[in-house]
Amino acid sequence: MLEKTLSIIKPDAVKAGYSGKIIAMLEENGFVIKAMKKINLTKKQAEGFYIVHKDRPFYDSLTTFMSSGSIIVMVLEKENAIADYRELMGATDPSCAKAGTIRVLYGKNIEENAVHGSDSKESTDFEIPYFFSALEIL
Repeated sequence: MLEKTLSIIKPDAVKAGYSGKIIAMLEENGFVIKAMKKINLTKKQAEGFYIVHKDRPFYDSLTTFMSSGSIIVMVLEKENAIADYRELMGATDPSCAKAGTIRVLYGKNIEENAVHGSDSKESTDFEIPYFFSALEIL
């Protein structure tokens, strides 16, 4: 069954010029990009998106980082999209991620780790409409 997931290329990877390489990896791994745009989040928008982490010690630094530059948000589709994208991204900490994953190749550290991806169907159901209207998803 086809499934959708949200992907974000984070400010560190956009600034470093890795966006094209990351998008190529997605397509090479069978993901179809159903929607994509480049945006800049305000701090308040980043806080709203990461509200599930509100009580965690990294919340402020994460939302500051995510509002520090341009990001590329995408809706990806394929069978088992959520699990497959999590696998392709690699562990949150690039130093613990498997060889060949996006975070090993393009991440710097646990916060500046190149990409974000939905971790569950429930997250996807919140995250995709946060950035895209139904009319924007092909």
